[in-house]
Amino acid sequence: MSVVAFLVLGSDGSSSASGTSAGVTTSADRSVFLAARRACDAILIGGRSAASEPYARTPVPLIVVSTTRPDILNKNPKAIWWNCSPSDAIQRATSEFGSRICVEGGVNFLNELLKHGKIAELRLSITPYSGGDNPIDIAALLAHFGRISKSRTDETQFYICTEPVLPFSSPALLID
Repeated sequence: MSVVAFLVLGSDGSSSASGTSAGVTTSADRSVFLAARRACDAILIGGRSAASEPYARTPVPLIVVSTTRPDILNKNPKAIWWNCSPSDAIQRATSEFGSRICVEGGVNFLNELLKHGKIAELRLSITPYSGGDNPIDIAALLAHFGRISKSRTDETQFYICTEPVLPFSSPALLID
């Protein structure tokens, strides 16, 4: 494993419901995600994810990339705050913690890392939920990878996307 991004979306591309990804996840997605997360050396997120997602406990160091000090530092003893770009954070994280970095940031965070060729693999879960917030164009997201394998567990479709297509054409993941 190298730098792997994880993302869960509803069937309509919703990336959250009521402000959190928990609203679009399934038990199958959660199980696969947590198992993969335990194999990471560190988790990398952005400030918005730190504010909206439950990161009070993580199995490995949690690196929050933000221009402002996140509150999660008071709740998670493994949380670290870096005021730098996501790309610089990847470089620093692999140097300080190891090559197995899990990226769990939102779409803007993911776009930035894709743009700079920092994501080696995307693990995408598509659940049956719809009607949530912040929709992402699933086809546009998948188009950024040359190899895509699919599997299904219960009602959740899993994609493992590798061989990033560079240069990153545009941050067209958000549906307007």
